[in-house]
Amino acid sequence: MTVIDTAPLAGASASAPTLVHLSGDIDLFTTARLRRRLINALDHSTDLLIVDLSQVTFCGAGGLGVLVGVQGRARRRGITLALTGVPPRVARLLRITGLDRRFPVMA
Repeated sequence: MTVIDTAPLAGASASAPTLVHLSGDIDLFTTARLRRRLINALDHSTDLLIVDLSQVTFCGAGGLGVLVGVQGRARRRGITLALTGVPPRVARLLRITGLDRRFPVMA
């Protein structure tokens, strides 16, 4: 799993969303690093943190757990965590688990 762009672009307005691009597998071996990176991204976020999953090839239960946990932290800070670029396999996993109703998905 690779994380790219964990803060707003230089010169972006204070209200600009933070965009985090993920790629590769989100599995048992990468969830701890993902959790740290997303929590760090929350520290740089204003009111919207967008997680781009378009390059994610696999997401296991641990990855979903990280997203749910970070979403809870975000809510306590008044930040919305939204997903974008959700691949079909991940969308199916979100639908099966009912998490598709929990996460806002942006086009």
